[in-house]
Amino acid sequence: MVQYVIRGGKPLYGTIHISGAKNAAVAILPAALLVDGVCRIENIPEVSDVRLMLNMMEELGAVIRRVNPTTVLIDSRPVRPGAVAPHDLVRKMRASYYIIGAYLSRFGRAQVSMPGGCDFGSRPIDQHIKGFEALGAAVSVRSGFIHTKAAAGKLRGAPIYLDFASVGATINIMLAATLAEGLTVIENAAREPHIVDLANFLNSMGADIKGAGTDIIKIRGKKSLQGGMYTIIPDQIEAGTYMTAVTAAGGEVMLQNVIPKHLECITAKLIDMGADVTELDDAVIVRRLGLLRKANVKALPYPGFPTDMQPQIVACLCCAQGTSMITEGVWDSRFRYVGELKRMGANIEVAGRLAVVQGVDHLTGAPVQSCDLRAGAALIVAALSAPGQTEIDGVHHIERGYEDIVKKLQGVGADIQRAELPDTEAEVLANLS
Repeated sequence: MVQYVIRGGKPLYGTIHISGAKNAAVAILPAALLVDGVCRIENIPEVSDVRLMLNMMEELGAVIRRVNPTTVLIDSRPVRPGAVAPHDLVRKMRASYYIIGAYLSRFGRAQVSMPGGCDFGSRPIDQHIKGFEALGAAVSVRSGFIHTKAAAGKLRGAPIYLDFASVGATINIMLAATLAEGLTVIENAAREPHIVDLANFLNSMGADIKGAGTDIIKIRGKKSLQGGMYTIIPDQIEAGTYMTAVTAAGGEVMLQNVIPKHLECITAKLIDMGADVTELDDAVIVRRLGLLRKANVKALPYPGFPTDMQPQIVACLCCAQGTSMITEGVWDSRFRYVGELKRMGANIEVAGRLAVVQGVDHLTGAPVQSCDLRAGAALIVAALSAPGQTEIDGVHHIERGYEDIVKKLQGVGADIQRAELPDTEAEVLANLS
């Protein structure tokens, strides 16, 4: 078992380099399955979700070579039409469902196990299925697998209106439509930066995608894509997490390799709370010396405040003066981590999608458990501000999306260690099953 041991209550000072965007990488890598040639993809984060995606692609027949820790060469020409990604890999990450869109687009059929990933409420794939069916695919779910097959072996472009701005459905439909015949128009599309990054990647390989970053995306299908080189954007959520860490713990930290515009929705809230944020060309400097103030936050699709930053901002507000209200506007049950913050002394009440945070003087270190990726990040933010020792279990969730988080925090003065502990009997049995 691995846990993080944090002795908090110390301000942070120094510089952190932000890695490539995890959410962009897990969409762009399966998009390489559409390319008839070799892709060189740079600025890939070294996180477990990326390693899983690369492993799945190799199981499907792709030839992958690591140039360096953040650069890969991918040749998808040997990929087998009838190959199925192993269930034990697929169940570990939600983004595995992007294999469906890529396979449907290239081969006209796909069979993928139901995806896994973080569990924070109902996360249906009905909008994905709606898009695939509009493009001419028959879709069924049998024995835990999603089976899809295009009529006449080829998808055809179509107008598709999403019932809500689903990031996953927007990406999967983009992948499916890239090699489909004719024009596909996605209305009420999600607008997140990693959707724009996926479109830019595909266009650099010869696709014809317009409107990414708006709520209407138009995709004119191509017969094939050619190889090329692409660099993934910096990670908006990683940068935002460190911004909240400095705001909670105090100090001054420069975050390098960021796109400040992507951070504006986060920056605005942290300034409201009493932080000082200076934007540079490709960096931001975050300072917090005084007391934190209350704030009201509502998590919404981009360009609203990111749902993937909601747990971290709650951790930050635990010690803000006054009463803050946080509304989760995207997912159900995303406040499951609140009980762990309460173990550290937080005063939080949850009613459905609303959390009311009454600021306390300080949190106190305690043993806590991470239940998902961003909840784990929130516990780190809280622990950095809390006097005493915090032990965080379930850190495999955190390492799905944060590259070298322990080393990066140590570099700005945090007292954090990654501790290897003997597995309990229950953990050994769970690993064997």
